[in-house]
Amino acid sequence: MSHPHPELGTPPAVPEGGLRVTPLGGLGEIGRNMTVIEYGGRLLVVDCGVLFPEEEQPGIDLILPDFTAIRDRLDDIDAIVLTHGHEDHIGGVPYLLREKPDIPLVGSKLTLALIEAKLQEHRIRPYTLEVKEGGRERLGPFDCEFVAVNHSIPDALAVAIRTDAGLVVHTGDFKMDQLPLDGRLTDLRAFARLGEEGIDLLLSDSTNAEVPGFVAPERDISNVLRQVFSGARHRIIVASFASHIHRIQQIVDAAHEHGRRIAFVGRSMVRNMGIARDLGYLKVPAGLLVDVKALDDLPEHEVVLVCTGSQGEPMAALSRMANRDHQIRIKPGDTVILASSLIPGNENAVYRVINGLTRWGANVVHKGNAKVHVSGHASAGELLYFYNICQPRNLMPVHGEWRHLRANAELGAQTGIPEDHIVIAEDGVTVDLVDGRARISGKVPAGYVYVDGLSVGDVTEASLKDRRILGDEGFVSIFIVVDSSSGKIVSGPTMQTRGSGIDDADFQKVIPKIEEALTRSARDGVTEPHQLQQLVRRTVGKWVSDTYRRRPMILPVVLDV
Repeated sequence: MSHPHPELGTPPAVPEGGLRVTPLGGLGEIGRNMTVIEYGGRLLVVDCGVLFPEEEQPGIDLILPDFTAIRDRLDDIDAIVLTHGHEDHIGGVPYLLREKPDIPLVGSKLTLALIEAKLQEHRIRPYTLEVKEGGRERLGPFDCEFVAVNHSIPDALAVAIRTDAGLVVHTGDFKMDQLPLDGRLTDLRAFARLGEEGIDLLLSDSTNAEVPGFVAPERDISNVLRQVFSGARHRIIVASFASHIHRIQQIVDAAHEHGRRIAFVGRSMVRNMGIARDLGYLKVPAGLLVDVKALDDLPEHEVVLVCTGSQGEPMAALSRMANRDHQIRIKPGDTVILASSLIPGNENAVYRVINGLTRWGANVVHKGNAKVHVSGHASAGELLYFYNICQPRNLMPVHGEWRHLRANAELGAQTGIPEDHIVIAEDGVTVDLVDGRARISGKVPAGYVYVDGLSVGDVTEASLKDRRILGDEGFVSIFIVVDSSSGKIVSGPTMQTRGSGIDDADFQKVIPKIEEALTRSARDGVTEPHQLQQLVRRTVGKWVSDTYRRRPMILPVVLDV
């Protein structure tokens, strides 16, 4: 198995007749999926998603792929192929189209409807091309065939990309549910046919590669939901991803069966379910759906609320309910169902929400105490089955953290793929397919790009470090006026502190040390304000560290007159 070296340099030009795969997100992480395929001087982008921030990224709304590697080649992009409509695959599209709005978007009917609604909020009217499973489209030098795959959202597709360099198959996210709610199976016959043709490079979903066996059918959840609904005596509140249409269909069916009415809560949930209903992917019996404002007129045992927040997102509806910061107040006897898995890194946030809901008297049903979720990703047994069908010449695990990529690579090796034909890459590492062999060729920039409100890319790692220090240790501000010629103190020092846990009065003890340091610097002829600020920062920082073992942010301001 080949793997990236930390000292990889800039890749050379793509070899003549060769093809290059550059993942700009989704490798070594769960989310931000984006892959760029280059052939004949042209580019094809597969997915462009977002990553959701973790606790150590305070104030950040979204994390985007880094477009630096393709920014000066946007005219070379023939299309963006979207495998399905989850945020980690389409959420970054508006930010890429801001830079070039006329890049064609290619995807299934539901996927395009979801991204068009999102783009409308960004005031972008995209050029779209709707495709279906079994269809083929020529996108520049890329001959693309689309294959049905089963996932936790309808209309998901894999894409087989033919060029003179070989056949590349990108699975997108997939699993092999043999009893899908919509009857749409992963098309194993098509993958077998592609395998017979000869798959030169397979990019395969790795998210569940560590999980043995096969994923349970989605419909298994229905019986669990019926039991929860039968036992609930008051309101039922369900938290789910706003794009998990299959799961919400089961909630709709259970509500109808138990004589309850449903209200969707949250802008993204209302929008996505409206789209799914209009296109026929979500079937809601007449009269079942009500506006959230009408809930007060219904008995509590007839109410079901469906909202976002299953991952503990601070601004999502469920988190706000847990924090008593939402118009809907949790009451004793309410039943809350978290109908999703835990994305790695979100565990603390989710359990904080569960504890908050429990505090107010809710009965919280989640994956840890009931089978209210099945994964949308193929487990190890399915991946083995899949590789035996496809028999790819080269394998590149994608979509997953390092442990998932490594586990997926080992599964491929077990099915007979030579280890030197399995490439474990990471974001930014370029992989060249030349003469039937896939090899790592270099590395391009692929760091995090942070979205903070309307700001895109302005927040740096240094900014986040400052935010973490402010959040953990607070800050101390010091204001001093000095004489510009002599360097002597004219006014101050005046000191204030916030969040440091140190009383303002205690800082009187450090003032003599500041005065002594400034007097010494004046004697040495140092009068430049910036140098004096650094001196004050060091003096106060050492005193706080020695006295309190704390490291607040120290903000000195020195003015000369």
